[in-house]
Amino acid sequence: MNEITRDYAEFFLDNQEQLFDFPVAETIEEAMEFLEDCMAQVFESAEEIREYWDETGMSVSEMSDEEILDSLEVFKLPDGKYLVVES
Repeated sequence: MNEITRDYAEFFLDNQEQLFDFPVAETIEEAMEFLEDCMAQVFESAEEIREYWDETGMSVSEMSDEEILDSLEVFKLPDGKYLVVES
């Protein structure tokens, strides 16, 4: 897992409509605060996301990697990593 950077917060800010019907942040600072508050995390792969969700009690054993990566709360970042936002 990786730290939320300003670049990741900016990406979330520009793409937040993927998960929310209304803006939850209007500035990068608000986006960083929101991501911190909801304990967003950055992962390297679908397998890391699967392990994380499994540890938190989500039933993901029947989900394919593609289904995991297509989940609304998973944002594919420009650097190839994945931001997971628990809403």
